[in-house]
Amino acid sequence: MLLTGFWKLIKTITAFTIAHSITLAFAVLGIFPVPNAPIEVLIALSIVFLAREVIMGQKGELTLVHSKPWIVAFVFGLFHGFGFAGALGELGLSDADIPLALLFFNLGVEGGQVAFICILLAANAFFNRFANDLVPSMQRGLAYGLGGIAMFWFLERLPALVVI
Repeated sequence: MLLTGFWKLIKTITAFTIAHSITLAFAVLGIFPVPNAPIEVLIALSIVFLAREVIMGQKGELTLVHSKPWIVAFVFGLFHGFGFAGALGELGLSDADIPLALLFFNLGVEGGQVAFICILLAANAFFNRFANDLVPSMQRGLAYGLGGIAMFWFLERLPALVVI
């Protein structure tokens, strides 16, 4: 786990939510549209960064996520909001439908985020209780696995940034 402490987790989740809500609204309303290609590259790179943070944290290094998780979450939330805007934009909503769509899309993302975090916390509690010796290895393996997949996505999407 990157974060310990209930309030630190709440602040971090809130920072991510606020950030993705801002950029999602800006992009969907046409205030600040951003092309998908650079956003997809940044999202993949953000996952690589988090995997690195897990690995470095296990080595005892004080990482940015450990010291200022809400700042990292806010910045990553900005990228993810633009990514969510791409998905929402594909629905072809009319201007009248946008406010309600933004509200329910954000609520859906939040619901999914809370459910995902609850599952992770439950799994972490289970493994800490019944397989405590395996937890660091499992976290490291998960970090390497997700980091590897994200690096693949990053490298796969990187050519889209090259303008010929």
